[in-house]
Amino acid sequence: MLIAYDQLLSFTNAIFQAIGCPDSDARTAATALLSADLRGIDSHGVARLIGYVRLQEAGRANPRPNVRIIHETPSTAVVDGDSGLGLVVAPFAMQVAIEKAEKVGTGWVSVQNSNHFGIAGYHALKAVEKEMIGIAMTNASALVAPTFSVERLLGTNPICVAVPAGEEPPFVADLATTTAANGKLEILQRTGKPAPLGWIQDKDGNPSTNPHELKTGGALLPLGGDRDHGSHKGYALGAVVDILSAVLSGANYGPWVPPFPAYVPMPTGMPGKGIGHFFGAMRVDAFRPAADFKQHMDNWIRRFRCATPAPGHEKVLIPGDPEREMEAERLSQGIPLLPAVVEDLQSLAKKLNVEFPS
Repeated sequence: MLIAYDQLLSFTNAIFQAIGCPDSDARTAATALLSADLRGIDSHGVARLIGYVRLQEAGRANPRPNVRIIHETPSTAVVDGDSGLGLVVAPFAMQVAIEKAEKVGTGWVSVQNSNHFGIAGYHALKAVEKEMIGIAMTNASALVAPTFSVERLLGTNPICVAVPAGEEPPFVADLATTTAANGKLEILQRTGKPAPLGWIQDKDGNPSTNPHELKTGGALLPLGGDRDHGSHKGYALGAVVDILSAVLSGANYGPWVPPFPAYVPMPTGMPGKGIGHFFGAMRVDAFRPAADFKQHMDNWIRRFRCATPAPGHEKVLIPGDPEREMEAERLSQGIPLLPAVVEDLQSLAKKLNVEFPS
C-alpha cells in the first residue's frame, strides 16, 4: 500500500496528539519518525508507531515531558528527557548543541532519561542546515553479544556523522554498530524471509539464519559478524556509543538499557535513567573558512563518486546517496507500507479514534 507523505504525517501527528502530546511535540515526533520512511529506513519509521503508543500506555513514555538542561558549560550540556519520547527529547538536545556551537565553535550534549529517538540521521542533519558538522548517536536495549560472548550486553547503538558540502549534497554516514539493525530482522519476520549469515547467532553462539532467533535467547552480532571479519571493531564502536550516550550522561547502559517493546520486562538493578543519547555540532568556520571547506568537500565527494566501479556495479556511492534518492522518490510517489504495518496502523486508528488515510 502506498500512502502520500503528507497524509501519513498528518495521521502520525494525530496519533501522537491522541496519546497526550502537545501539538508542537506531536508534530516534532511525527516529522522525526517519518524521516526514516522517507529515507528508506522502514524498520525505524511508522512501523514503530504502535511501539511508541504502547510505551505511553505502559507509563514508560511521558507525552508531556519537562525536557531540561541539568548541567552545562559553554560548550557542553547534559539534558534530562523526563521520560519523554526520544523523538521529542533528541531534537531539543540537538538544538542545544547547535546553539552552543554557534557561540563557542562546538557543542556537545549527552542525554539521560529518554526513549527511542528514531534514526540518528534526522538529528545529525539538523546541524548541516546550519552549515555545521552534526554527530548523533544513541544506545539501545541489549540485543547484541560482544565478540566471543553468548550474553546480550549491547544495543545496536547507531552512529551518524553528517557533513555539509557546497554544490554537492551532504555526506551522511548513518549506521548501526551491528551487522544489521533489529528492525531489519522485524522486516524479515513480516515477509517470512531468512536472515543472511553473520547477522545473528543462536543462544549457544552458533551462526543462524532464523530471524526469530532473538525470541529464544539468540543475539545480534556486532558489525563484522565474527572476529575473522572484524566483529571486535563493531563491538568496540558499540561500546563507545554506550559510554558516550549513557555512562557520560547518567542514563542506563549495557544490559540495563530499557527495551523498546513495552511488553518486555524492565531490567533489574538499573544504574541510570532511561535511554541515553549523545550529540555534537561543530561549526565549520571554527576550523577553517566555511567556503574553503565546502569547496574541498565537493572535491572529495566528486573524486570518490567517479571512482572506477568494480565489475557488476554501475557507480560508487557516497554515504547518504541512497537515502537522498529514496527521499525524493517517496516524496513524489508515496511511502510503501507492508500489510502487517497497515494492519497495526489501522488498529491504532480505531483504538484512538483517528482517521486512517485511504
